[in-house]
Amino acid sequence: MLIIVIALAISFDFINGFHDTANAIATTVATRVLPIRTAIIMAAVLNFVGAFISEKVARTISSGIVNDAKLSLAVVAAALLAAITWNLITWYLGIPSSSSHALIGGLIGASVVHAFSFNVVSWNTVLQKVIFPLLASPLIGYFVGFILMKFLFKALSKVPNNIVTKIFSKLQIVSAAFMAFAHGSNDAQKSMGIISLALLISGQMGPNDSIPPWVKLVCALAMALGTSIGGWKIIKTMGVNMIKLQPIGGFAAETGAALVIETATAFGMPVSTTHVISTAIMGVGSSKRLSAVRWSLARNIVWAWVLTIPLTMLLGGLITSIFAFFKLT
Repeated sequence: MLIIVIALAISFDFINGFHDTANAIATTVATRVLPIRTAIIMAAVLNFVGAFISEKVARTISSGIVNDAKLSLAVVAAALLAAITWNLITWYLGIPSSSSHALIGGLIGASVVHAFSFNVVSWNTVLQKVIFPLLASPLIGYFVGFILMKFLFKALSKVPNNIVTKIFSKLQIVSAAFMAFAHGSNDAQKSMGIISLALLISGQMGPNDSIPPWVKLVCALAMALGTSIGGWKIIKTMGVNMIKLQPIGGFAAETGAALVIETATAFGMPVSTTHVISTAIMGVGSSKRLSAVRWSLARNIVWAWVLTIPLTMLLGGLITSIFAFFKLT
């Protein structure tokens, strides 16, 4: 069962990579600064590098959300299956949803059904490190994108447009790289955390042990490989369909979002990189005029965010019930 859980965690990490490729490069592709293949390779490499930076988010996942003493490996498998199912559904529909919150929702639902108690979940940690960042990070991403874009408009108001475009076509490559690094530093840690939780449950590591180097390497590679495949549907939704971007706007959105994500990583908060970059793009569009954003599309994206945790909780609980029926838990 431990091998199955590790395989599922690696699969989730791989799917997370191609599902969330758009987070780092959608704006770069949309503004034609980089060809899609080059942008994806750059994102894959920097996702890999970012995965080694910290363990704080992984610690939150492995020991902060649920009581591992009351869990089984089958519960972790159910959580991963719920998250993978949600990721594949939203990828197929081209909706940029949160892989992070799909995993957390699946873990909470599976744990509650297995223990037949809500007390198995550390609700204070969920509130402080999941729900609060879930609500706050998209708003912060929106306002950072909005303010940064307003500042750039004002600072460069006397510079000819062709020169601004030429300069930010180069700078946007740097901001996309920063965003890819930030994505790796936060998102790859979720799979590290879930594998660490499985190792804790099976007695293969202690609660105070460092995450094994092989776990970091495998998760970094899985995310990088997933990113290298890319997810054009979501890239198109975020970078093309939501607003019409110029290189300066892409730079503002990516830089603002990456700063928010890196701050969350420093505090061990598993935020959604998808939420943050999506709202940063909305903020950039709104800085020109509110009508620049296709709010009907934005509304569909927000609904996906709202439904992610409750629906994956139900999925996780349902899969755990099926496992229990067949005496697999």
